[in-house]
Amino acid sequence: MGCSIPPRRCWISVGSNIDRETCIRGAVNDLRAAFGPLEISPVYETDAVGFDGDAFYNLVVGIETGRTVAEIRRTLRAIEDARGRLRASKKFAPRTLDLDLLTWGDAVGLIDGYELPREEILKYGFVLAPLADVAPNERHPANGLIYGRLWSDMATRTEPPRIVNLAFCTD
Repeated sequence: MGCSIPPRRCWISVGSNIDRETCIRGAVNDLRAAFGPLEISPVYETDAVGFDGDAFYNLVVGIETGRTVAEIRRTLRAIEDARGRLRASKKFAPRTLDLDLLTWGDAVGLIDGYELPREEILKYGFVLAPLADVAPNERHPANGLIYGRLWSDMATRTEPPRIVNLAFCTD
């Protein structure tokens, strides 16, 4: 008999700069099929970071799951692969789909070989802005500050990403 993990809120970043609308819509459908009801942020458009390339669409999706970090990451990688993700040797490169687990409840530290919460939350507006949209009063697991406040502070130092009118079917 295995151990049961209590369900926890997880946030996943979703990005694409190749066939963006199709890949983002497909990813949301695949995430819904894999995890059930989703909380979906607005979609933002941002310039490529770290390389010359087409602009990205980015958003954040919230799930409730009792899966382990390793199980979630395997599912995310399978969705990326099914949507045509090619794994380049370069970290910053064009991609059909990029799915990253940002948080796993309030966990902090190395879990299943994966550092949580992801540093991208505090580093990039294209991650923090959509997270602040859907969870403005939720606290960052490591520093305890609410995402709305963190985004407000970051927005004074950086150009905010552009919102894209891309709607999804609700659960």
